[in-house]
Amino acid sequence: MKLTLAEPKYLKESISVISELVNEARFKVTSNAVELVAMDPANVAMVIFKLLSSAFSEYSVEGDTEIGINLSNLKMILKRAKPNDTISLEVEESKLKIQLKSTSTRTFYIPIIELEDKDQRIPDLQFPVTVSTTSSTLSEAVDDVDVVGESVAFKAMKGKLTIAAEGDLSKAKVEIEDNEDTKVNSDSSEELKAKYSIEYLKKMVTGSKLSSNVSIQFNKDYPLKLEYKAMDKVLLSFILAPRVEND
Repeated sequence: MKLTLAEPKYLKESISVISELVNEARFKVTSNAVELVAMDPANVAMVIFKLLSSAFSEYSVEGDTEIGINLSNLKMILKRAKPNDTISLEVEESKLKIQLKSTSTRTFYIPIIELEDKDQRIPDLQFPVTVSTTSSTLSEAVDDVDVVGESVAFKAMKGKLTIAAEGDLSKAKVEIEDNEDTKVNSDSSEELKAKYSIEYLKKMVTGSKLSSNVSIQFNKDYPLKLEYKAMDKVLLSFILAPRVEND
C-alpha cells in the first residue's frame, strides 16, 4: 500500500485527539478509507475514525490491510508535520514508514505491533435527541461547567439544550437555544437528562480541530454520541457511557 495525504491536519489532529483516549489501536485500510474503532482502556469511551480515500492525493491499496500501532509513537512523528507537508504512509518489513515532504524529505519508521484480535462492534444506538451546533459552542460550554464539577448533565427539551454541573457548593449552567447556528431536535415531550464524565468530554471536544460543527446525540441515562465530520475527508465520532449515580 502507498497512501499520500496533501493536507496533514486530517491525520495529525485526529491522532492527537484519539491518542488521549486510546494507547494502541488497529487501523484497517480498505479500498475506501483508513478506519479505526477502539475502546479506551477503562471501557468508558469508544472512538470511531474514518479517513476517506477521497482525502488522499494518492491511495493505492491491494486488498484490506490491518496495522497495529502505538498511537503515542505515531502522534510524536505527526507533530513534526508542517501544514504544507505531504504525508506518505507505506508498510515496509513489519514497520510503518512515514515520510514528511516539503523542502526536505524526512522519513520515520515505527514498529507494527501485534494486538489482540478483538473486533470492536459499533453499538446500534437509538437517539431521540439530536443537536447540531458549532464546535466552539460545545467546547466553551464544557469549559464553563468544568469550573465547578466532575460530571456534566446534558438536558434537552424542544428547542433547548442545557449543559450543567454541580460541585459541593457551586453550580454552573449553560443554556443553548435554537438559533441560526444551533438546531435542537427532540422526539420526546419530556425533558431528557443524562450525566457524563467531564474528564472524557474535555478530550473529545478537541475534535473541533477537524470540523467547525458537531452533532450531539443522547437519551435519558444513555450513552452520548459526538460526531465531527469534514465532508469527503474525515469522520471522528465518540460514544461515551453515562454516569448513572445511585440516589
